[in-house]
Amino acid sequence: MTLQELENQILALLPTEKAAIIQSLTQTINIGAKGITKTPGICGGEACIAGTRIAIWLLVEARRLGITEVQLLQDYPHIGAADLVNAWIYADAYPEEIEAAIRANEFA
Repeated sequence: MTLQELENQILALLPTEKAAIIQSLTQTINIGAKGITKTPGICGGEACIAGTRIAIWLLVEARRLGITEVQLLQDYPHIGAADLVNAWIYADAYPEEIEAAIRANEFA
């Protein structure tokens, strides 16, 4: 199988299937992602990149507003691309939670 054929097959997958592949590749590459945590008393217990106060809902909302991953990595230099991949995977896995957090923080 060529790389192009593999890419075509991946692009044809459902978003959740793509997320599972990305998560698997991220773990295989072992590029040092921090993971996702929910800690009572920190950021209202919202899901965050581990060891930070960067909420997943905040990253999702930023992306919706047109902020690129490159800009996010520049704005938050203590996280890496793998952390963003984990954030997107988490957001895909728990869309209701993320939407509720975005709504709750709209006017905060």
